Amino acid sequence: MTKLGTFYGIGVGPGDPDLLTVKAIKAIKNVDVIIAPKTEKKDGSVALEIARPYLKADVEIIYQVFPMVKDFAESPEIFISNKEEIIKILQAKKNVAFLTLGDPMFYSTYIYIFKLLSEEKINIETIPGVPAFLAIASRIGQPIAFGNEILSIIPATADLNKIDEILDKADTSVLMKVYKNFDQIVDTLENHNMAWQAKLVSRCGLPDEKIISDISDHKDDQLNYLSTIITRKSID
Repeated sequence: MTKLGTFYGIGVGPGDPDLLTVKAIKAIKNVDVIIAPKTEKKDGSVALEIARPYLKADVEIIYQVFPMVKDFAESPEIFISNKEEIIKILQAKKNVAFLTLGDPMFYSTYIYIFKLLSEEKINIETIPGVPAFLAIASRIGQPIAFGNEILSIIPATADLNKIDEILDKADTSVLMKVYKNFDQIVDTLENHNMAWQAKLVSRCGLPDEKIISDISDHKDDQLNYLSTIITRKSID
């Protein structure tokens, strides 16, 4: 079998280009092709803009559209088409980097492509990145967990009853993707007496970053997709 190029899944972190790892930067500078994921509704790629300071001048950039779905099974044909395009590039003996926000193995589109490519005889290297919630914790000066405390990471798009149960058990909670039902999430946190000390950060590390401390006063705001809340049951 003809030797293929290497496929890199690269986490570019939450927004600040300085948060990319040395390994990520080395890979980005040496690949032949960059895959920049984007949604159907938006032009450009946030992940690409974060990595842009490290791109070599002659790198080929390919935008691939990925639908905003909760499950691969909802729209498999798009993912399969993207996979086939990547394989053709690798067959040309080119090295390919797939850029993804945060960490590749943490709530990312990359996971779907990774699973599909893992079924093929392809050399895959996944390079971790800084997850948004950890960058946010440092940004706002909020330790995530002490000693034996329990941390929960909750997609706000989950069933509200399930979110309610998890908030009951965890000491610190991170709520991601709060842009769709922010008002309901605020109500839920208020019921747990966790809203008053919650902080929301939107587009952490990007030029238009927003930090909201009084979330109850902003429950009718329209939020960006990249919005996360960190809160805990009590503070010392």
